[in-house]
Amino acid sequence: MFDTVRKHQKILQLVLMLFIVPSFVMFGISSYSSFMDKETDLVKVSGKPITAQEVDSAAKRQAERVGGNLQIAQSLQFRQAILNELLQQRILGFAVKNLRLQVGKEALIKSLQGIPQIRALYRQDGSFDDARFKQLLASNGLNEEQFYASQAFDLKINQLVNSVARTEIGTPKLSEVISTLYETERQVQSLSFDAKDFLSKVSPSQEELQGFYNANSKLFESPEYVDVEYIVLKADPREDAKVFSEKADQFANMTYDQSDSLKPAADKLKLTVQSQKGMTRSGPTGVSRDHPLANPKVVQSLFSDEALKNKRNTEAVQTAPGVFVSARVVTFHPAQILPYKDVAAEVKRRVSRRAAEKLAVSAAAGKFSALEKDPKNASGFAAPVWISRNKPTNLVGPALDDVMSINPDKFPAVVSVSNPGVGATLYRVDQVRQPAGVDAKVHKAQAQQIQALAAQSEFAGFMSYWRDAASVKVINPLKPLASGSGS
Repeated sequence: MFDTVRKHQKILQLVLMLFIVPSFVMFGISSYSSFMDKETDLVKVSGKPITAQEVDSAAKRQAERVGGNLQIAQSLQFRQAILNELLQQRILGFAVKNLRLQVGKEALIKSLQGIPQIRALYRQDGSFDDARFKQLLASNGLNEEQFYASQAFDLKINQLVNSVARTEIGTPKLSEVISTLYETERQVQSLSFDAKDFLSKVSPSQEELQGFYNANSKLFESPEYVDVEYIVLKADPREDAKVFSEKADQFANMTYDQSDSLKPAADKLKLTVQSQKGMTRSGPTGVSRDHPLANPKVVQSLFSDEALKNKRNTEAVQTAPGVFVSARVVTFHPAQILPYKDVAAEVKRRVSRRAAEKLAVSAAAGKFSALEKDPKNASGFAAPVWISRNKPTNLVGPALDDVMSINPDKFPAVVSVSNPGVGATLYRVDQVRQPAGVDAKVHKAQAQQIQALAAQSEFAGFMSYWRDAASVKVINPLKPLASGSGS
Protein backbone atom coordinates (compact mmCIF):
# COMPACT_ATOMS: atom_id res chain seq x y z
CA MET A 1 0.00 0.00 0.00
CA PHE A 2 2.76 2.44 0.93
CA ASP A 3 5.97 1.42 -0.81
CA THR A 4 7.98 4.39 0.49
CA VAL A 5 7.66 3.02 3.99
CA ARG A 6 8.61 -0.50 2.88
CA LYS A 7 11.80 0.89 1.34
CA HIS A 8 12.77 2.43 4.69
CA GLN A 9 12.05 -0.52 7.00
CA LYS A 10 15.74 -1.00 7.82
CA ILE A 11 16.04 2.63 8.91
CA LEU A 12 13.00 2.22 11.14
CA GLN A 13 14.50 -0.92 12.71
CA LEU A 14 17.75 0.93 13.36
CA VAL A 15 15.95 3.76 15.13
CA LEU A 16 13.92 1.31 17.20
CA MET A 17 17.12 -0.34 18.42
CA LEU A 18 18.04 2.87 20.19
CA PHE A 19 14.97 2.61 22.39
CA ILE A 20 16.24 -0.66 23.86
CA VAL A 21 18.76 0.19 26.57
CA PRO A 22 19.31 -3.15 28.35
CA SER A 23 19.41 -3.16 32.14
CA PHE A 24 22.60 -4.31 33.82
CA VAL A 25 24.54 -3.90 30.57
CA MET A 26 27.00 -1.03 30.74
CA PHE A 27 28.35 -0.04 27.40
CA GLY A 28 29.90 2.56 29.66
CA ILE A 29 30.68 6.04 28.48
CA SER A 30 33.95 5.64 30.40
CA SER A 31 34.49 1.90 30.04
CA TYR A 32 37.42 2.17 27.68
CA SER A 33 41.10 2.79 28.21
CA SER A 34 42.93 5.58 26.46
CA PHE A 35 46.17 3.64 26.75
CA MET A 36 45.39 0.94 24.16
CA ASP A 37 47.65 0.46 21.17
CA LYS A 38 46.38 2.62 18.32
CA GLU A 39 46.19 -0.38 16.02
CA THR A 40 43.25 -1.59 18.10
CA ASP A 41 41.41 1.76 17.94
CA LEU A 42 38.50 1.60 15.52
CA VAL A 43 36.68 4.91 15.98
CA LYS A 44 37.30 7.95 18.14
CA VAL A 45 34.48 10.02 19.61
CA SER A 46 35.63 13.34 21.03
CA GLY A 47 39.17 11.98 21.01
CA LYS A 48 38.33 8.82 22.98
CA PRO A 49 38.51 5.45 21.21
CA ILE A 50 36.24 2.49 20.74
CA THR A 51 38.63 -0.45 20.54
CA ALA A 52 38.46 -3.80 18.79
CA GLN A 53 38.68 -5.56 22.17
CA GLU A 54 35.71 -3.57 23.41
CA VAL A 55 33.64 -4.54 20.37
CA ASP A 56 34.55 -8.21 20.74
CA SER A 57 33.64 -8.24 24.45
CA ALA A 58 30.33 -6.48 23.79
CA ALA A 59 29.61 -8.91 20.92
CA LYS A 60 30.13 -11.90 23.22
CA ARG A 61 27.85 -10.41 25.90
CA GLN A 62 25.16 -9.59 23.37
CA ALA A 63 25.34 -13.06 21.76
CA GLU A 64 24.95 -14.64 25.20
CA ARG A 65 21.96 -12.41 25.99
CA VAL A 66 20.09 -13.51 22.85
CA GLY A 67 21.06 -17.17 23.21
CA GLY A 68 23.60 -17.12 20.38
CA ASN A 69 26.91 -18.97 20.24
CA LEU A 70 30.50 -17.81 20.03
CA GLN A 71 30.55 -18.31 16.26
CA ILE A 72 27.81 -15.68 15.87
CA ALA A 73 29.68 -13.28 18.16
CA GLN A 74 32.80 -13.67 16.00
CA SER A 75 31.11 -12.95 12.67
CA LEU A 76 32.10 -9.67 11.02
CA GLN A 77 28.47 -8.69 10.35
CA PHE A 78 27.44 -9.16 13.99
CA ARG A 79 30.53 -7.33 15.32
CA GLN A 80 29.92 -4.47 12.87
CA ALA A 81 26.37 -4.10 14.21
CA ILE A 82 27.78 -4.00 17.75
CA LEU A 83 30.33 -1.36 16.73
CA ASN A 84 27.55 0.75 15.20
CA GLU A 85 25.54 0.45 18.41
CA LEU A 86 28.52 1.39 20.57
CA LEU A 87 29.23 4.36 18.33
CA GLN A 88 25.65 5.61 18.61
CA GLN A 89 25.80 5.17 22.39
CA ARG A 90 28.99 7.22 22.53
CA ILE A 91 27.57 9.98 20.35
CA LEU A 92 24.40 10.09 22.46
CA GLY A 93 26.54 10.13 25.60
CA PHE A 94 28.47 13.08 24.23
CA ALA A 95 25.20 14.87 23.50
CA VAL A 96 23.87 14.11 27.00
CA LYS A 97 27.01 15.51 28.58
CA ASN A 98 27.07 18.65 26.44
CA LEU A 99 23.37 19.33 26.93
CA ARG A 100 23.88 18.86 30.69
CA LEU A 101 20.75 16.77 31.02
CA GLN A 102 19.67 15.90 34.55
CA VAL A 103 17.58 13.05 35.95
CA GLY A 104 15.40 13.67 38.98
CA LYS A 105 15.46 11.30 41.96
CA GLU A 106 11.80 10.30 41.45
CA ALA A 107 12.36 9.51 37.78
CA LEU A 108 15.40 7.38 38.63
CA ILE A 109 13.51 5.45 41.35
CA LYS A 110 10.59 4.84 38.99
CA SER A 111 12.98 3.59 36.32
CA LEU A 112 14.74 1.23 38.74
CA GLN A 113 11.43 -0.20 39.93
CA GLY A 114 10.72 -1.16 36.32
CA ILE A 115 13.70 -3.56 36.25
CA PRO A 116 12.49 -7.13 36.97
CA GLN A 117 15.66 -8.02 38.89
CA ILE A 118 15.13 -5.03 41.19
CA ARG A 119 11.42 -5.73 41.74
CA ALA A 120 12.31 -9.27 42.76
CA LEU A 121 14.36 -7.90 45.65
CA TYR A 122 11.31 -6.54 47.49
CA ARG A 123 10.09 -8.77 50.29
CA GLN A 124 6.41 -9.55 50.89
CA ASP A 125 6.27 -6.90 53.63
CA GLY A 126 7.47 -4.28 51.15
CA SER A 127 10.99 -3.95 52.53
CA PHE A 128 13.99 -4.05 50.23
CA ASP A 129 16.64 -6.78 50.47
CA ASP A 130 19.76 -4.63 50.42
CA ALA A 131 22.14 -7.57 50.90
CA ARG A 132 20.84 -9.45 47.83
CA PHE A 133 20.94 -6.17 45.91
CA LYS A 134 24.65 -5.77 46.60
CA GLN A 135 25.26 -9.42 45.70
CA LEU A 136 23.44 -8.89 42.39
CA LEU A 137 25.58 -5.86 41.61
CA ALA A 138 28.77 -7.69 42.55
CA SER A 139 27.86 -10.59 40.24
CA ASN A 140 27.66 -8.02 37.41
CA GLY A 141 30.97 -6.43 38.41
CA LEU A 142 29.38 -3.23 39.72
CA ASN A 143 29.20 -1.28 42.94
CA GLU A 144 26.21 0.88 43.93
CA GLU A 145 27.75 4.12 42.68
CA GLN A 146 28.55 2.63 39.27
CA PHE A 147 25.09 1.08 39.00
CA TYR A 148 23.19 4.28 39.82
CA ALA A 149 25.42 6.27 37.46
CA SER A 150 24.82 3.69 34.73
CA GLN A 151 21.04 3.75 35.18
CA ALA A 152 20.94 7.54 35.30
CA PHE A 153 22.98 7.68 32.11
CA ASP A 154 20.68 5.17 30.38
CA LEU A 155 17.66 7.19 31.50
CA LYS A 156 19.14 10.41 30.12
CA ILE A 157 19.74 8.72 26.75
CA ASN A 158 16.19 7.36 26.71
CA GLN A 159 14.79 10.80 27.47
CA LEU A 160 16.94 12.36 24.76
CA VAL A 161 16.02 9.76 22.13
CA ASN A 162 12.33 9.88 23.02
CA SER A 163 12.26 13.68 22.85
CA VAL A 164 13.80 13.64 19.37
CA ALA A 165 11.53 10.79 18.21
CA ARG A 166 8.45 12.68 19.40
CA THR A 167 9.41 15.71 17.35
CA GLU A 168 6.80 15.71 14.61
CA ILE A 169 6.66 18.00 11.64
CA GLY A 170 3.21 19.50 11.11
CA THR A 171 2.25 17.00 8.40
CA PRO A 172 -1.58 16.71 8.29
CA LYS A 173 -1.77 18.70 5.05
CA LEU A 174 1.22 16.89 3.56
CA SER A 175 -0.29 13.54 4.57
CA GLU A 176 -3.56 14.42 2.86
CA VAL A 177 -1.75 15.43 -0.33
CA ILE A 178 0.24 12.19 -0.41
CA SER A 179 -2.83 10.07 0.36
CA THR A 180 -4.65 11.76 -2.51
CA LEU A 181 -1.76 11.01 -4.86
CA TYR A 182 -1.78 7.36 -3.78
CA GLU A 183 -5.52 7.13 -4.43
CA THR A 184 -5.40 8.75 -7.86
CA GLU A 185 -6.39 6.18 -10.50
CA ARG A 186 -5.19 5.89 -14.07
CA GLN A 187 -6.68 3.83 -16.87
CA VAL A 188 -3.99 1.54 -18.25
CA GLN A 189 -3.74 -0.95 -21.12
CA SER A 190 -0.82 -3.32 -21.53
CA LEU A 191 0.83 -5.05 -24.46
CA SER A 192 3.44 -7.69 -23.61
CA PHE A 193 6.30 -8.87 -25.79
CA ASP A 194 7.34 -12.17 -24.19
CA ALA A 195 10.39 -14.18 -25.22
CA LYS A 196 8.41 -17.43 -25.19
CA ASP A 197 6.27 -16.13 -28.05
CA PHE A 198 9.40 -15.71 -30.21
CA LEU A 199 11.06 -19.06 -29.52
CA SER A 200 9.74 -20.56 -32.74
CA LYS A 201 11.66 -17.90 -34.68
CA VAL A 202 15.11 -18.80 -33.34
CA SER A 203 17.37 -21.69 -34.30
CA PRO A 204 20.88 -21.39 -32.83
CA SER A 205 23.74 -23.05 -34.72
CA GLN A 206 26.02 -25.69 -33.20
CA GLU A 207 28.84 -23.13 -33.19
CA GLU A 208 26.69 -20.71 -31.16
CA LEU A 209 25.75 -23.42 -28.67
CA GLN A 210 29.33 -24.61 -28.21
CA GLY A 211 30.56 -21.01 -27.91
CA PHE A 212 28.01 -20.25 -25.18
CA TYR A 213 29.00 -23.39 -23.28
CA ASN A 214 32.70 -22.50 -23.48
CA ALA A 215 32.13 -18.92 -22.35
CA ASN A 216 29.73 -19.82 -19.53
CA SER A 217 31.03 -23.16 -18.30
CA LYS A 218 30.48 -22.15 -14.65
CA LEU A 219 26.74 -22.25 -15.30
CA PHE A 220 27.06 -25.98 -15.87
CA GLU A 221 29.09 -26.89 -12.81
CA SER A 222 27.82 -29.62 -10.53
CA PRO A 223 28.23 -28.69 -6.84
CA GLU A 224 30.65 -30.49 -4.57
CA TYR A 225 29.08 -33.25 -2.49
CA VAL A 226 30.00 -35.94 -0.02
CA ASP A 227 29.04 -39.50 0.76
CA VAL A 228 28.88 -39.88 4.54
CA GLU A 229 28.25 -42.36 7.28
CA TYR A 230 26.78 -41.48 10.65
CA ILE A 231 25.55 -42.84 13.98
CA VAL A 232 22.67 -41.59 16.11
CA LEU A 233 22.28 -41.94 19.87
CA LYS A 234 18.66 -41.60 21.03
CA ALA A 235 17.38 -41.58 24.57
CA ASP A 236 15.07 -44.43 25.57
CA PRO A 237 12.01 -43.03 27.42
CA ARG A 238 12.24 -46.03 29.77
CA GLU A 239 15.87 -45.33 30.50
CA ASP A 240 17.12 -43.43 33.54
CA ALA A 241 18.26 -39.89 32.64
CA LYS A 242 21.57 -40.39 34.42
CA VAL A 243 22.28 -43.55 32.44
CA PHE A 244 21.60 -41.75 29.15
CA SER A 245 23.79 -38.84 30.24
CA GLU A 246 26.66 -41.28 30.77
CA LYS A 247 26.04 -42.81 27.34
CA ALA A 248 26.01 -39.36 25.76
CA ASP A 249 29.38 -38.60 27.37
CA GLN A 250 30.76 -41.90 26.05
CA PHE A 251 29.36 -41.13 22.61
CA ALA A 252 30.99 -37.69 22.52
CA ASN A 253 34.32 -38.89 23.92
CA MET A 254 34.69 -41.94 21.71
CA THR A 255 33.77 -40.19 18.46
CA TYR A 256 36.31 -37.50 19.35
CA ASP A 257 39.15 -39.63 20.73
CA GLN A 258 38.87 -42.28 17.98
CA SER A 259 38.10 -39.79 15.24
CA ASP A 260 39.15 -41.94 12.28
CA SER A 261 36.12 -44.25 12.59
CA LEU A 262 32.59 -44.37 13.97
CA LYS A 263 32.72 -48.13 14.49
CA PRO A 264 34.23 -48.16 18.02
CA ALA A 265 31.48 -45.91 19.36
CA ALA A 266 28.84 -47.82 17.41
CA ASP A 267 30.03 -51.18 18.77
CA LYS A 268 30.32 -49.95 22.35
CA LEU A 269 26.85 -48.36 22.40
CA LYS A 270 25.21 -50.92 20.09
CA LEU A 271 24.42 -48.37 17.38
CA THR A 272 24.02 -48.89 13.64
CA VAL A 273 26.40 -47.12 11.26
CA GLN A 274 24.15 -45.59 8.60
CA SER A 275 25.09 -44.01 5.27
CA GLN A 276 23.93 -41.11 3.08
CA LYS A 277 25.15 -40.36 -0.42
CA GLY A 278 25.14 -37.16 -2.45
CA MET A 279 25.01 -34.69 0.43
CA THR A 280 25.74 -31.05 -0.54
CA ARG A 281 26.34 -27.93 1.53
CA SER A 282 22.56 -27.45 1.45
CA GLY A 283 22.14 -30.71 3.32
CA PRO A 284 20.83 -34.14 2.31
CA THR A 285 18.11 -34.33 -0.33
CA GLY A 286 14.86 -36.24 -0.05
CA VAL A 287 14.82 -36.39 3.77
CA SER A 288 12.53 -34.88 6.41
CA ARG A 289 13.43 -31.73 8.33
CA ASP A 290 14.05 -33.70 11.51
CA HIS A 291 16.53 -36.06 9.82
CA PRO A 292 19.77 -36.16 11.84
CA LEU A 293 21.87 -34.96 8.89
CA ALA A 294 19.51 -32.06 8.14
CA ASN A 295 20.75 -30.19 11.20
CA PRO A 296 22.72 -27.08 10.01
CA LYS A 297 25.49 -27.65 12.55
CA VAL A 298 26.00 -31.22 11.35
CA VAL A 299 26.11 -30.06 7.72
CA GLN A 300 28.60 -27.32 8.57
CA SER A 301 30.81 -29.79 10.46
CA LEU A 302 30.83 -32.26 7.54
CA PHE A 303 32.13 -29.57 5.20
CA SER A 304 34.86 -28.35 7.55
CA ASP A 305 38.53 -28.94 6.68
CA GLU A 306 38.89 -31.58 9.39
CA ALA A 307 36.05 -33.63 7.95
CA LEU A 308 36.79 -33.11 4.25
CA LYS A 309 40.57 -33.32 4.17
CA ASN A 310 41.32 -35.53 7.16
CA LYS A 311 38.13 -37.62 7.18
CA ARG A 312 37.71 -37.02 10.91
CA ASN A 313 34.50 -37.74 12.78
CA THR A 314 32.46 -34.62 13.41
CA GLU A 315 31.87 -33.55 16.98
CA ALA A 316 28.80 -35.02 18.68
CA VAL A 317 25.91 -32.67 17.91
CA GLN A 318 22.66 -32.60 19.83
CA THR A 319 20.07 -32.24 17.07
CA ALA A 320 17.03 -32.55 19.34
CA PRO A 321 16.34 -33.27 23.02
CA GLY A 322 17.83 -36.69 23.72
CA VAL A 323 19.31 -37.09 20.22
CA PHE A 324 23.05 -36.92 19.44
CA VAL A 325 24.70 -37.36 16.05
CA SER A 326 28.25 -37.84 14.82
CA ALA A 327 29.17 -38.30 11.16
CA ARG A 328 32.18 -38.59 8.91
CA VAL A 329 32.95 -38.11 5.23
CA VAL A 330 33.60 -41.34 3.36
CA THR A 331 34.10 -39.84 -0.11
CA PHE A 332 34.43 -36.23 -1.20
CA HIS A 333 33.31 -35.36 -4.73
CA PRO A 334 34.64 -31.93 -5.79
CA ALA A 335 32.67 -29.56 -7.97
CA GLN A 336 33.18 -30.19 -11.69
CA ILE A 337 32.11 -28.82 -15.04
CA LEU A 338 29.61 -31.19 -16.63
CA PRO A 339 30.55 -32.32 -20.16
CA TYR A 340 28.75 -30.62 -23.03
CA LYS A 341 26.89 -33.79 -24.07
CA ASP A 342 25.28 -33.99 -20.62
CA VAL A 343 24.00 -30.41 -20.69
CA ALA A 344 23.39 -29.89 -24.42
CA ALA A 345 19.63 -29.53 -23.93
CA GLU A 346 20.06 -26.92 -21.20
CA VAL A 347 22.61 -25.02 -23.30
CA LYS A 348 20.17 -24.90 -26.22
CA ARG A 349 17.33 -23.76 -23.93
CA ARG A 350 19.41 -20.90 -22.56
CA VAL A 351 20.77 -19.74 -25.91
CA SER A 352 17.34 -19.94 -27.55
CA ARG A 353 15.75 -18.03 -24.69
CA ARG A 354 18.30 -15.23 -24.94
CA ALA A 355 17.85 -14.93 -28.70
CA ALA A 356 14.06 -14.94 -28.33
CA GLU A 357 14.29 -12.22 -25.67
CA LYS A 358 16.29 -10.02 -28.03
CA LEU A 359 13.61 -10.46 -30.69
CA ALA A 360 10.89 -9.59 -28.15
CA VAL A 361 12.69 -6.43 -27.05
CA SER A 362 13.29 -5.43 -30.67
CA ALA A 363 9.60 -5.94 -31.53
CA ALA A 364 8.56 -3.88 -28.50
CA ALA A 365 10.89 -1.07 -29.56
CA GLY A 366 9.40 -1.04 -33.06
CA LYS A 367 5.85 -0.93 -31.72
CA PHE A 368 6.74 1.80 -29.24
CA SER A 369 8.27 3.93 -31.99
CA ALA A 370 5.08 3.63 -34.04
CA LEU A 371 2.85 4.49 -31.05
CA GLU A 372 4.86 7.62 -30.27
CA LYS A 373 3.66 8.89 -33.64
CA ASP A 374 0.10 7.62 -33.12
CA PRO A 375 -0.61 7.29 -29.33
CA LYS A 376 -4.38 7.07 -29.90
CA ASN A 377 -3.95 3.69 -31.58
CA ALA A 378 -4.95 1.04 -28.97
CA SER A 379 -4.78 -1.90 -31.38
CA GLY A 380 -3.35 -5.05 -29.78
CA PHE A 381 -3.55 -3.78 -26.20
CA ALA A 382 -5.38 -5.66 -23.45
CA ALA A 383 -8.64 -4.40 -21.97
CA PRO A 384 -8.19 -1.23 -19.87
CA VAL A 385 -7.96 -1.44 -16.06
CA TRP A 386 -7.94 1.28 -13.40
CA ILE A 387 -4.86 1.23 -11.18
CA SER A 388 -3.46 3.39 -8.38
CA ARG A 389 -0.52 3.23 -6.01
CA ASN A 390 -2.90 1.93 -3.36
CA LYS A 391 -4.30 -0.67 -5.77
CA PRO A 392 -1.55 -1.40 -8.31
CA THR A 393 -3.04 -4.75 -9.48
CA ASN A 394 -0.08 -6.57 -11.13
CA LEU A 395 2.05 -3.47 -11.73
CA VAL A 396 5.10 -3.30 -9.48
CA GLY A 397 8.43 -1.50 -9.30
CA PRO A 398 9.56 0.47 -12.37
CA ALA A 399 6.36 -0.30 -14.31
CA LEU A 400 4.16 1.34 -11.65
CA ASP A 401 6.55 4.27 -11.24
CA ASP A 402 6.68 4.91 -15.00
CA VAL A 403 2.91 4.69 -15.42
CA MET A 404 2.15 6.96 -12.45
CA SER A 405 4.77 9.57 -13.39
CA ILE A 406 3.34 10.42 -16.84
CA ASN A 407 2.06 14.00 -17.02
CA PRO A 408 -1.74 13.81 -17.56
CA ASP A 409 -1.41 16.71 -20.02
CA LYS A 410 0.30 14.25 -22.38
CA PHE A 411 -2.47 11.62 -22.36
CA PRO A 412 -2.83 9.36 -24.23
CA ALA A 413 0.78 8.30 -23.69
CA VAL A 414 2.78 5.06 -23.91
CA VAL A 415 5.76 3.88 -21.85
CA SER A 416 8.00 0.87 -22.47
CA VAL A 417 9.23 -1.15 -19.47
CA SER A 418 11.99 -3.74 -19.79
CA ASN A 419 11.45 -7.14 -18.16
CA PRO A 420 14.94 -8.68 -17.95
CA GLY A 421 14.87 -12.37 -18.81
CA VAL A 422 11.38 -12.07 -20.29
CA GLY A 423 11.15 -9.25 -22.81
CA ALA A 424 9.32 -5.92 -22.56
CA THR A 425 5.84 -4.54 -21.91
CA LEU A 426 4.19 -1.41 -23.29
CA TYR A 427 1.69 0.48 -21.13
CA ARG A 428 -0.82 2.88 -22.64
CA VAL A 429 -2.35 5.44 -20.25
CA ASP A 430 -5.23 7.63 -21.40
CA GLN A 431 -7.34 8.73 -18.40
CA VAL A 432 -7.02 9.84 -14.78
CA ARG A 433 -9.64 10.11 -12.03
CA GLN A 434 -10.15 10.32 -8.27
CA PRO A 435 -12.11 7.48 -6.62
CA ALA A 436 -15.65 8.25 -5.50
CA GLY A 437 -14.93 7.53 -1.81
CA VAL A 438 -11.89 7.57 0.44
CA ASP A 439 -10.77 4.96 2.96
CA ALA A 440 -10.34 6.70 6.31
CA LYS A 441 -8.32 3.79 7.74
CA VAL A 442 -5.88 3.94 4.85
CA HIS A 443 -5.52 7.73 5.26
CA LYS A 444 -4.82 7.31 8.98
CA ALA A 445 -2.24 4.56 8.41
CA GLN A 446 -0.47 6.62 5.75
CA ALA A 447 -0.43 9.69 8.02
CA GLN A 448 1.19 7.62 10.79
CA GLN A 449 3.77 6.25 8.39
CA ILE A 450 4.59 9.72 7.07
CA GLN A 451 5.06 10.95 10.63
CA ALA A 452 7.31 7.97 11.35
CA LEU A 453 9.46 8.83 8.32
CA ALA A 454 9.54 12.46 9.45
CA ALA A 455 10.69 11.35 12.90
CA GLN A 456 13.40 9.17 11.32
CA SER A 457 14.57 12.10 9.24
CA GLU A 458 14.60 14.31 12.32
CA PHE A 459 16.60 11.73 14.28
CA ALA A 460 19.07 11.24 11.42
CA GLY A 461 19.67 14.98 11.34
CA PHE A 462 20.09 15.04 15.12
CA MET A 463 22.67 12.21 15.02
CA SER A 464 24.51 13.84 12.12
CA TYR A 465 24.81 17.10 14.07
CA TRP A 466 26.19 15.43 17.20
CA ARG A 467 28.46 13.15 15.15
CA ASP A 468 30.11 16.27 13.75
CA ALA A 469 30.14 17.97 17.15
CA ALA A 470 31.85 14.93 18.72
CA SER A 471 34.48 14.94 15.94
CA VAL A 472 33.89 11.27 15.14
CA LYS A 473 36.91 9.89 13.35
CA VAL A 474 37.30 6.42 11.84
CA ILE A 475 40.78 5.12 12.71
CA ASN A 476 40.79 1.51 11.50
CA PRO A 477 38.17 -0.67 9.80
CA LEU A 478 36.76 -3.59 11.77
CA LYS A 479 38.53 -6.73 10.53
CA PRO A 480 37.40 -10.37 10.45
CA LEU A 481 38.68 -12.40 13.36
CA ALA A 482 41.39 -14.93 12.60
CA SER A 483 39.98 -18.46 12.23
CA GLY A 484 39.68 -20.17 15.59
CA SER A 485 40.38 -17.03 17.60
CA GLY A 486 38.39 -16.25 20.66
CA SER A 487 38.08 -12.99 22.54
